[in-house]
Amino acid sequence: MNKQSGFTLIELMIVVAIIGILAAIAIPAYQDYTVRSKVTELVNAAGVCKTSVAEYYQSKGAMPPDITTSGCSDVGTANSAPPAIKGAGKIEVDASGGLATQLGASNQYGLVADCQGAACAGDKPITGWNCAGSNGITKILPKYLPASCR
Repeated sequence: MNKQSGFTLIELMIVVAIIGILAAIAIPAYQDYTVRSKVTELVNAAGVCKTSVAEYYQSKGAMPPDITTSGCSDVGTANSAPPAIKGAGKIEVDASGGLATQLGASNQYGLVADCQGAACAGDKPITGWNCAGSNGITKILPKYLPASCR
């Protein structure tokens, strides 16, 4: 007697259905992960500029008026434009290239200096930096931002 071994058609169909369900969950999660990793370039560009702005404020007692005075880099990357100084203690970095396409209209990351709950001037030390979207600067969807900015 020859006994055949192998999978039945039903078993194969169940395996294909399980793989399809896993792919339907994994692909969007992976796409969000890649966008988050690209948004990190914006966060890093603003972070480096944040240090320069804080040093300028500490030594001069006023916020720098522009990017050149602040000492921030004026060179962007593949996914980010160079940082810009917008007003007193505000740093903005816009997405560029493929990241700008993926983010659409919400493609701007920003930081605002916080001086004990008020605008920074003269004798008030910088106590932190706000990157939350409530300040009107960061327009990137929260799911793409670092956990500290959500």
